[in-house]
Amino acid sequence: MKTDTDTLIAAMLPAERRAVAVVAAIAMLRMLGLFALLPVLSLYAAQLDGATPLLIGLAVGAYGLTQAGLQIPLGALSDRVGRVPVIVGGLIIFAAGSIVAAVGDTIWSVIAGRFLQGAGAISATLAALIADATREEVRTRSMAFFGIGIGLSFMVALIIGPIIAAQFGVPALFWAGALLAVVAGLLLGGLPDGIEAPVTPQNWDFRPAFRADLLRLDLYVFLLHAILTASFVALPFLLANKLEMAVTAHWKMYIGALLVSLAGTIPLIISDERKGKARTIGIAVALLFAGEMMLSFGGVAVAPVFLALVVFFAGFNFLEAGLPARLSLLADGEVRGASLGVFSSAQFLGAFVGGLIGGRFLAAGRPADVFFVCALLAAIWLAMSGLFRQRS
Repeated sequence: MKTDTDTLIAAMLPAERRAVAVVAAIAMLRMLGLFALLPVLSLYAAQLDGATPLLIGLAVGAYGLTQAGLQIPLGALSDRVGRVPVIVGGLIIFAAGSIVAAVGDTIWSVIAGRFLQGAGAISATLAALIADATREEVRTRSMAFFGIGIGLSFMVALIIGPIIAAQFGVPALFWAGALLAVVAGLLLGGLPDGIEAPVTPQNWDFRPAFRADLLRLDLYVFLLHAILTASFVALPFLLANKLEMAVTAHWKMYIGALLVSLAGTIPLIISDERKGKARTIGIAVALLFAGEMMLSFGGVAVAPVFLALVVFFAGFNFLEAGLPARLSLLADGEVRGASLGVFSSAQFLGAFVGGLIGGRFLAAGRPADVFFVCALLAAIWLAMSGLFRQRS
């Protein structure tokens, strides 16, 4: 007997499934090169010549600034010249930045490489390509698969990042990122024929990409990635120094928490309607707040830290997949690339700001300070989401 889920999956055409699989694989490989650095980069940067807490945070979040600055123009350019040329160019730039960071041996060379990595800003173009290749009735599902793929790369990265870094050094992760970018480019040949070209706008009027309902989602993803990046500036120090865990064992904490967190994420996804309920966003943000508060005040033993990460990831996973799905449905077709560009710019600007926040509040050597600031950001977000619900 077929379930509702089986019917929904069957409703996707073979070409749609193939396109989503290829684009998701490209995003997974690219993000794997970034995510693998998260558990180890702050510890590595602290050992480089010229390192300070603020520069360590900058090294972690630097890619977010150039990503933020280029997502909109590259997303808009993809509306004009097509998605594939922009994706190829972005992957080349990302590989170049990875190589720069790999061969450098000072904090500034790593920061320069991270800035260049970020200049390969193709997240919006990848999301727009999925939108081009799928019908509206399967768009949310397609974006969910896209988000799940990135989530899987996050999980794999948290495992292999510390292991590779321990065996071969962090520069090996940068070299791996360059190689993964090349492989991702080759995967473009697997896209199905017949994907509709983006509707070329008659002018460069981007005002529809800045509608109030879209800007609200842009603000949400900014806060989400500011909180995530700041947390991962501090988490390696908490695990290594406070809990005295070997770096090669950090992945067990992260992956275990991610897997258990699905018990919270899946019910949120099931209860979420096609265009999303504001209530589910509020619940997810409340989970972020609770997780950060637990890390701030309970980060003294393995068990409470593990529970805090479970709660945090339950909210994060839902928001990471749900926010872009909402935006892809609400954005106007003629400026979908630009709209997703604004969204991705906000996302990566959040990562940059989060890196600075993490570095600034880690200066006193207390990771708990960073987690408390992240909890304050989540509380502000929760208050805003409640205000928006009252007005809608």
